Amino acid sequence: MKPLHTLTITEVHAGLKNGDFTCEELVSHFLKRIERLNPKLNIFLSLNENALQEAKKVDEQIKKQGITLPLQGIPFAIKDNFLTKGMITTASSNILKGFMPQYESSVTHKLLEAGAIILGKTNMDSFAHGSSTETSDFGPTLNPWDEGRLPGGSSGGSAAAIAAQLATAAIGSETAGSIRQPAAWCGITGLKPTYGRVSRYGVVAMGSSLDSPGPMTRNLEDAAIILSVISGKDVRDATTSPKPVENYIDNLGKKDLTGFKIALVKEYLLDSMDQRVKDLIVSAAKKFRELGATVEEVSLLDPKYSIGVYTVIQRSEVSSNLARYDGIRFGHTRDHFNEENKRRIMLGTYTLSAGYYDAYYKKAQAVRTIIIDQFAKIFEDYDAVIGPVSPGPAQKVGATKDQPMFGEMEDILVEPSSIAGLTSAGVPCGFVDNLPIGLQITGSQFSEGRIITIADCYQRNTNFQLFPNLD
Repeated sequence: MKPLHTLTITEVHAGLKNGDFTCEELVSHFLKRIERLNPKLNIFLSLNENALQEAKKVDEQIKKQGITLPLQGIPFAIKDNFLTKGMITTASSNILKGFMPQYESSVTHKLLEAGAIILGKTNMDSFAHGSSTETSDFGPTLNPWDEGRLPGGSSGGSAAAIAAQLATAAIGSETAGSIRQPAAWCGITGLKPTYGRVSRYGVVAMGSSLDSPGPMTRNLEDAAIILSVISGKDVRDATTSPKPVENYIDNLGKKDLTGFKIALVKEYLLDSMDQRVKDLIVSAAKKFRELGATVEEVSLLDPKYSIGVYTVIQRSEVSSNLARYDGIRFGHTRDHFNEENKRRIMLGTYTLSAGYYDAYYKKAQAVRTIIIDQFAKIFEDYDAVIGPVSPGPAQKVGATKDQPMFGEMEDILVEPSSIAGLTSAGVPCGFVDNLPIGLQITGSQFSEGRIITIADCYQRNTNFQLFPNLD
């Protein structure tokens, strides 16, 4: 039998059904692995004290009725900006240190309703401000592929949890790359849903017009199973879409991509990019052609413009969202914000102030509309666009020091699709210096099914879904 920490959701369910192991044994295995590896990697900030008791209940349920729920007994790692009733939620900030939520986020509520077991909460950039997990007030998470490297961010803890195989699946959130970029740096699969496909209710807000919760997993199959559970209209979140939720599992297993048209964005192969990364993306395009798809080069607005748009819009929304942390409602005063938090609040307040609103915020929204329209035009002729997730592999620990625009530069290639509210899958496509490189496969709004089909077919026909040996 394969080691328990290497199993996918489908394999876990097969093992539980066949009696190869119990849910209690599975959860215990992960907890022991976390106990061994977490002091070194700093992935989990807190653990669920009731995880083993919950696992015992699952075993009783399976004994009586079999497996009846899509995520029954599946151990999850949850990014620490999702409110979890009875479990501390900090968003990796000292302002929320020790904060115990009184209600459950919609995403974690749906996971629990589907039978999942939360192992614990994972480290992240403080209030999701960053792309490295170095801005966490509780210390950086280290990349399981190389402990001298960063895991990316802001969902770096969740990405590292899957790479280190400390959970079967994980949940992250993306504002502009925070699922796909750490997934790329850690060599796992990350799926960013369309904005409004998954509820933001109970997620500590960062950029309210951008935030998108999503799965971080071993492969596309697991991501599709989870997305089918967490998607849908939520009466507590007015930005969620009433569009029916597909059974994304039905989009898996296609043998080829005949009839699909894929666009390779020329501007995403940056002049400054490592040639080896460019070569991997060109190789991925070749693989798509071998699988029967038509792949053609297209042009989009230079991604450098997305940096300015994202910086203005995100900082503006940050200044609004963090205004509630006034030392009255959440226990700690504003002097507990770290330097990155303060920079974003100050810049956002400036861009929204009288006399500067038109020059910055209004102009950023106008350029955002141009980006949205350009993507819409491309998707009239193509099923997906592809490009690298990040200009290079995981950066070294300490790379963010004195680099206030670090995140924007590392996320330059994923910011355009997030600004446009699109869906995108990030999957491994090779290695540079023994570090994983990610490919993004992006589709129009609410085309998750099609993107899952394309990404899953690519993944099943390549062998880049590897994990570091930590044993």
